[in-house]
Amino acid sequence: MSVTVSQAQPKDHTTIGKLMVEVYSNLKGFPSPKEQPKYYDTLGNIGEFTKKESVELLVAKKEDEIVGAVVYIGDMKDYGSGGIATQQKDAAGFRLLAVSQKARGLGVGRLLSMACIEKAKESGLKEMIIHTTESMKVAWDMYERIGFQRSEDLDFEQSGLPVFGFRLGL
Repeated sequence: MSVTVSQAQPKDHTTIGKLMVEVYSNLKGFPSPKEQPKYYDTLGNIGEFTKKESVELLVAKKEDEIVGAVVYIGDMKDYGSGGIATQQKDAAGFRLLAVSQKARGLGVGRLLSMACIEKAKESGLKEMIIHTTESMKVAWDMYERIGFQRSEDLDFEQSGLPVFGFRLGL
């Protein structure tokens, strides 16, 4: 069965929010919902991101089941992170990539990442910016295989958690 990527519908936002909370709360070494309740509220209400003009929520489905999602940001002013990322011009980004446990190893994360990269290229942007943490080593390795390179100038700390920046020239 193949996996498809499309823009999420508002009716999917609650399901995607639950998926995000489940995925991130199960990352080894990542802060728990008790440690960072605001962060998990943001994940649970993931559809709120789409209220910003340049933001899209992309969803991966296998048949009719949601197996992954990511937030695509077409203008870095809407990225909403710490550090200098929001000041970057002529760049897009993506955040909060999540893949359900049962869909791991099917290439869902790569499909979602590539969909974001294609959107940025179609818009004529020159660069893609992302962030990850030590807890997300599987994703980190995938990003490097795609061609992202560490960019220490984008690093920041969020509530004591080191967050690492990456860039990809388009």
